[in-house]
Amino acid sequence: MMYLTPTQQAFILAHEHDDVRDLALRYTGEDRPFLLAQIAGRQTAQQKIPSWYRTGGIIYPMHLSLEQASSGMTAQYKASLVPAGKARLADLTGGMGVDFSFLAPLFSHAVYLEQDEELCQLTAHNFGLLGLTHATVLHGKSEDYGSRMEKADLIYLDPARRDEGGRKVFRIEDCTPDVTRLKERLLEKAERVMIKYSPMLDISLAVKTLGDVREVHVVSVENECRELLFILSEEEGECLYHAVNLHRTGERELLTFTPAEEAQEAVLTAQPGRYLYEPNASVLKAGAFNAVANRFQVKKLHRHSHLYTSDLLMADFPGRIFEIDQLFAPNRNNIRLFLQETKKANITVRNFPMSVAEIRRKTGLREGGDCYLFATTLADGQKVWIVTQKIPVTH
Repeated sequence: MMYLTPTQQAFILAHEHDDVRDLALRYTGEDRPFLLAQIAGRQTAQQKIPSWYRTGGIIYPMHLSLEQASSGMTAQYKASLVPAGKARLADLTGGMGVDFSFLAPLFSHAVYLEQDEELCQLTAHNFGLLGLTHATVLHGKSEDYGSRMEKADLIYLDPARRDEGGRKVFRIEDCTPDVTRLKERLLEKAERVMIKYSPMLDISLAVKTLGDVREVHVVSVENECRELLFILSEEEGECLYHAVNLHRTGERELLTFTPAEEAQEAVLTAQPGRYLYEPNASVLKAGAFNAVANRFQVKKLHRHSHLYTSDLLMADFPGRIFEIDQLFAPNRNNIRLFLQETKKANITVRNFPMSVAEIRRKTGLREGGDCYLFATTLADGQKVWIVTQKIPVTH
C-alpha cells in the first residue's frame, strides 16, 4: 500500500516552495528522487489542480509528466457536460486520474483502467483520499478491456500523445490507443464516448477520421487553448461546435454553432466602425469566422483577417474588445506622425505582410502601455494600422 510517512510529509511541506533543481543539489537522502517528484507535483497542482493540492497525502507519479494531465478547470468543464442521472462511467486511459476524479462523483459506478500497474496502486491511494470510495481501479489495456467491459453511460479516453521514443504525436492514428480501431466496439458499449486530444490537432480532419462525432468542444483557459473534446454517439443529428473560454472567476465565454451556420458568409467592410473585436483563442481554433460575425452582428474587416467591427458596442462578444482611436496607411509620413505621440504599443498582426518583430524593428516601439496597434488588411485590400484602446470587460 502506498502512503507518505509523517517524516516525508513534513519534508515535502517544508520545502514545497523551494526551487526543485536547487533542492536536488542540497538534499542527498535515499528517498531524494521520490521526494523531489512530490514537491514538483505539489507545485504544479497548486496552480493546475487546486483541489488535489488541498488534499493532504496525495502522491504524484515520479515518471509521468503532468503536462498531459487536465487542469481542475478543464476537468470541471468536462463534468458539466454529463447529463444528470447517469449510472456508469468507464475511463479507459486512466493516467493520473484528474479527469476521472471530477467525472466519477456524477456516477454511481466508476471504472478506472490503466496499463501501468504502479500507477494503478498510486491512484487507488489518491482516490481514497479524494472520497471516491465507489471507484473500481483496474490494471489493463483499453484495447483488451473493451470487449469484456460492462455497458456504460459514458466512456472517457485521453489517448497518450507520445510515441515509444517519447516524441510528441498529433495524428489520431499515432496516439495510444488509436481510437479509430476501437470506435465501433466503444459505441456498442456506451451511449456516448468522450475523447480528449491536443489543441494542435486539425479539427476538420479529426471529425472525418473519427466519424460519428456529435459534439466538438474547443476549451481554452484565460484565452489559451488547452484541449479539444470530441463526443461520439450513434444518435442522428448535425455536429455541434462549442468554443469555450474559461475564466478563473468562474465565468465563461461560449459560442455554439453548426457547420451550416459557419457556411453563411459574414458581411465584409473596408470602413471600420467605432469598435474593433478580436475573437478568443477557442473561436479562432474552432473556425467560427463567419458564425461569430453573424451571431453578434459585427462586420468582418477582410475574409482572412479575422477581425471584426461595429458602431454599436457588442459587450458580450467572445473575445477582446477595443475602441478605435485612428486608422492610417502605414507609409513613412504617417508612421512618423504616429511615433511622435506613441513610444509603447501592444502589437497584433492579422493578414499583414510584416511580423510583430519587424514592425518593432522598423518603429522602435516598445512593448506594453495602453495603446493596442493592429496591423491588418481591409476588405478592399488596403493595408492599414488601426490604433485602439482596450475596453475592460468583466468575465
